[in-house]
Amino acid sequence: MNLLDALREHRLLAIVRGPDPAAALAAVLTLAESGVALIEVSLTSAEALETVRRARATLGDGFALGVGTVLSVVDAQQATDAGASFLVTPAIAPSVDESSLLGMPVLAGALTPSEVVQAVSAGAAAVKLFPASLGGPAYLSALRDPFPSTAFVPVGGVDAASARSYLDRGAAAVGVGSPLLGDAARGGDLSALRDRVAEFRAAVAK
Repeated sequence: MNLLDALREHRLLAIVRGPDPAAALAAVLTLAESGVALIEVSLTSAEALETVRRARATLGDGFALGVGTVLSVVDAQQATDAGASFLVTPAIAPSVDESSLLGMPVLAGALTPSEVVQAVSAGAAAVKLFPASLGGPAYLSALRDPFPSTAFVPVGGVDAASARSYLDRGAAAVGVGSPLLGDAARGGDLSALRDRVAEFRAAVAK
């Protein structure tokens, strides 16, 4: 899977994290059924790797299912073994280099210009601008001046309204957690999740 092409095509990465493995799996499957084509399951979730295994078995090998909050070499290896098709990190961590060694596309977390250089030099398919809420869309614009060819994916505090602003300022995609998921990964209303998916998909539509 070419992660960068998928990000640019679909423009929305859903981030699932929660304390209830069954609810997290239900949220992943509901997102996929509702048309979200890129989904990340955070390792901060309870039994995250088992959730990935079960989701992979249902969604098939071709679905873009990633594992996030991947920090260590072991994290990267275990996520790959569980069936991840891409990895996401919150920062420049040992997992970034390990992802390259494993041949896994990685969305590497960075905030400062120096970190962006490190992420790109380590072979990241795209840079996760995190936490994006610290600078907002204006900060993304400022970063893109010295890094016009770098693909940025703002994550952290992105809602439906700001998603459009980030994309209009050149983001390849946006990553969205709780503003999209709500309480779904904790056993909440899946019908409400479907409604939020529709809202976000409309916001990111080209």
